[in-house]
Amino acid sequence: MKIVIAGAGEMGSHLARMLSGNGHDITVIDSDQKLLSEVGNLADVITVEGDSTVFAVLRQASVRKCDLFIAVNHEENANIVSAMLAKKLGAKKSIARIDNNEYLEPNNKEMFIDMGIDYLFYPEKVAAREVINLLGHTSTTEYVDFSSGKLSLVVFRLDPTSPLVGRAPVGFHEETPLSYRTVAITRNGQTIIPREGEEFMEGDTVYVIARQDAVHEVMEFSGQSNIEINNLMILGGSRIGIRIATELQDEINIKLVDYNAEKAYRLAEMLDKTLIINEDGRNTDAMMEEGLSNMDAFVAVTGRSETNILAAMLAKRMGVKKVIAEVENLNYISLAESIGIDTIINKKLVTASNIFRFTMSTDVQAIKCLTGSDAEVLEFIVKPNSPATKVRIKDLGLPEDTIIGGIVRGDKVFIAVDNMEINPYDRVVVFSMPGSVSKVGRYFN
Repeated sequence: MKIVIAGAGEMGSHLARMLSGNGHDITVIDSDQKLLSEVGNLADVITVEGDSTVFAVLRQASVRKCDLFIAVNHEENANIVSAMLAKKLGAKKSIARIDNNEYLEPNNKEMFIDMGIDYLFYPEKVAAREVINLLGHTSTTEYVDFSSGKLSLVVFRLDPTSPLVGRAPVGFHEETPLSYRTVAITRNGQTIIPREGEEFMEGDTVYVIARQDAVHEVMEFSGQSNIEINNLMILGGSRIGIRIATELQDEINIKLVDYNAEKAYRLAEMLDKTLIINEDGRNTDAMMEEGLSNMDAFVAVTGRSETNILAAMLAKRMGVKKVIAEVENLNYISLAESIGIDTIINKKLVTASNIFRFTMSTDVQAIKCLTGSDAEVLEFIVKPNSPATKVRIKDLGLPEDTIIGGIVRGDKVFIAVDNMEINPYDRVVVFSMPGSVSKVGRYFN
């Protein structure tokens, strides 16, 4: 697939590196030569220097021949204009990053489709939604619903008290129906697709596909209990922080801390039921005075990964049960997890999940790029006469680094085992490593 990316910033360079690694032909446009040279060093891409809202620059990038145009400049207006022009010049699909929730309202989305923009994405909104979801499932590090909640991916780290430590995963030759199954384990930075003979170890991060009626049971395996969140502290008046406070301030007590006095005043006017505190979140004494140790949960979403990690470490040390930190520097994610931060969120991975499905040659319903693992989770609707409908799962010949987790058939939900058959129009949830993602779809389409 030929893909043109407008914007060589953090998000654009991450997408270029990820997509070029999947064999796509990538061109990156940016007016900053330094950013272009950096992305050129990171990935096998063609670079075009210039403004992506200018016709001549878009033509130089061969937009008329591209299958997908992705606008991820810092400026929202530049993204909208360049995505619209790219579609008019011949791009097959055109998508744009935005910073305005109003644009996502149903009536307004129709206007953008009429202008030629196929899809708008707002990373901060999706990241905020993930945080809110996690605050409702505090014993997990990640939680994703598939098929309208009929299947869930539950991710948790094994505490020493977990009953799973020393046990082997199930689901290889079971004849009786399962209600959950482990589809992956991350250990020492490596992702393992479990096979016979594998054992769970303390500190493992475990990825489990579960039926809706088994989610609570699965969460208990972590060795941690679910906490009711009544008092929440948010560090950072960022778009993510504002969205979390806006959605939750009617239900729980929220304190939002920001070091910028001018912004704190603006936030106080905007969030009438949230207590706004003008303070530096790295100041231990100040945070103690503001009652950090009495909080049920702490969320650090400033614009700096380092600040978020330090503040999250402080919160954990003060005894806060659920700590979530935004870490945009991908190199810091494993460090942040190793020092005990419960959950990491990352806008680049959120965006990758939104965009990746547009690059699939086959029809994929949903895709989720996981924070603590290299792997992706995909949801397909099985087409009639596809390879998956002709043999049992064990005879499908799936790649070694791919595993089918669950199947939804109308109102019935099954956890997949090797001797199971797949029917046309089933929804299947598949866990796959990056090298096999592009091959997986052909089994179901």
